[in-house]
Amino acid sequence: MPTSSRDPYAILGVKRDASQHDIQAAYRRRAKKLHPDLNPGNKQAEQEFKDLSAAYEILRDEEKRSRFDSGEIDATGAERPERRYYRDFADAGTGGDAYENGAAFADSGGDDIFAEFFSRRGRRGFRMPGADVRYSMEIDFLDAVNGGTRQVTLSDGQTLEIRIPPGARDGQTLRLRGKGGAGEGGAETGDALIELHVRPHPFYRREGDDIRLDLPITLGEAVLGGKVTMPTPAGPVVATVPENSSSGRALRVKGKGVARRDGTRGDVYATLKIVLPEKPDPELKAFVAGWSASEGYNPRRGMGT
Repeated sequence: MPTSSRDPYAILGVKRDASQHDIQAAYRRRAKKLHPDLNPGNKQAEQEFKDLSAAYEILRDEEKRSRFDSGEIDATGAERPERRYYRDFADAGTGGDAYENGAAFADSGGDDIFAEFFSRRGRRGFRMPGADVRYSMEIDFLDAVNGGTRQVTLSDGQTLEIRIPPGARDGQTLRLRGKGGAGEGGAETGDALIELHVRPHPFYRREGDDIRLDLPITLGEAVLGGKVTMPTPAGPVVATVPENSSSGRALRVKGKGVARRDGTRGDVYATLKIVLPEKPDPELKAFVAGWSASEGYNPRRGMGT
């Protein structure tokens, strides 16, 4: 069982039998504390964040985790060579020295460092693509809806400005080509994968490419109708409230919802909500008390009341 100061389990602070959920939770918890954006100029935190990201890259992938646990790969994800002993060469029939090409180092019973060196570096044309590195980033609701740009600091300390595509969704992953782990033997560099997490908005709700919100209106606007200014992700618009509108009635504003890559947008649906003054209005109270139309008027008719 591989153990070292770079043991990914120790770096993440989890037991070897931890679930994938526990591993992800541990990574997010530590990443929030060590992220370079929160520790500017702190070289120790920067290095710990790099180590944390590398450890998570091994353990988040169940196949890589299994191979690490069995000793097939090391904490960096590199292949570990199979240890070979003199008996493996006993019947080789080559006529040469059975301990040539570094085999004696593997048989010495010490560390595998020499065997690994000869195995990996002694082969011409050895190539290993760099590993992908995963990140998690929170973005504002309107940046997801309209698109935008954000700065992200990678585990190597490099700061990049990334483009958030219009209509980005919660859980969507952005791929930054060539910004992951370095390849070996001239192989291509891995990618950086950034998973987006969209913060909720105070009053907008997203349904596909459409936006819904509750639009407060006065009693007078509900009874008499009129023009009201309402917010949308594309900017404020003037909407018409029909006269005699009850709470729950929805207004539709076309083309002001979630932005799409083709330049079009979804729609906005505003559900009217009649809101009375915070303080009682004596005039309104007197009017309603003498309102003759209230006789025989039952909005709960049909509900068995």
